[in-house]
Amino acid sequence: MTRDTMDAAATAEHEAALAAALEAGAAVLRGGGSALDAVTAAVAALEDDPHFNAGRGAVFTYHGTNELDAAVMDGATRAAGAVAGITHTKNPVRLARAVMEHGPHVFLSGAGAEDFARDHGVEQVDPDWFATPERWRQLEEMKSKSLGWFDADLKYGTVGAVAVDGEGHVAAATSTGGLTGKRWGRIGDSPLIGAGTYADDRAGAVSCTGSGEQFIRAGVAHEICARIRLAGESAQAAADAVLAEVGAMGGVGGVIVATPAGDTAIAFTTPGMFRGRADYSGVSEVAIFGVH
Repeated sequence: MTRDTMDAAATAEHEAALAAALEAGAAVLRGGGSALDAVTAAVAALEDDPHFNAGRGAVFTYHGTNELDAAVMDGATRAAGAVAGITHTKNPVRLARAVMEHGPHVFLSGAGAEDFARDHGVEQVDPDWFATPERWRQLEEMKSKSLGWFDADLKYGTVGAVAVDGEGHVAAATSTGGLTGKRWGRIGDSPLIGAGTYADDRAGAVSCTGSGEQFIRAGVAHEICARIRLAGESAQAAADAVLAEVGAMGGVGGVIVATPAGDTAIAFTTPGMFRGRADYSGVSEVAIFGVH
């Protein structure tokens, strides 16, 4: 994403969508709500917005379906929930939270996960809800160019949120449709606790986006928290260092981080990354493109 590839109208649309999701989470915190409630609200808003590759607006698999993944983690207890291969649950992040709060397991997938969703009253929709013409066009373009196993341009679109609340607890949530043209039930880093999503009150909360295979191999989200907790690094220094490791593996992407002390970090190695930040002092900002 650069100013040359995204026109003014598209930029304004995405900035408005980012601001709405940011406000959804910030409103929870202003009302004294928990970090867990805040990240759930922000990610659910992004899942409902067709501008992003999560929920409605998710990319298509090679076979023309939408398969969604999500995870959520509570830094206070290190409780976590995750789901993968979702095709009927309107907000995968809400299902991930239900798994965390009401199930005996951390990670559910496919039909079993959606059985769990129905058992626990998590809203279901027809799969057509997720489909958009632009994502279908992207799939057809990929196939017409014989780009390989999946979208060779790696247009990531994972959505995520991190937060710290008034009690000093952190939480993280991440949701994605994966990669255009993915096959064989491929799952990236987003729903994997410790890879794309992690939260620990002893360090911070992290949500990731990028080349999932490398993020999995590096254990990015946990690694950032480990560097903060064990090496005493700042959130920004830890994020930059771990993304450098990903780069050495041939991967690219970005992370958002929040610590119990209220420090935040945003780091990415791509030309742009959808992002926003709000705090108790009244700061509320969104951005898309790189700073250079």
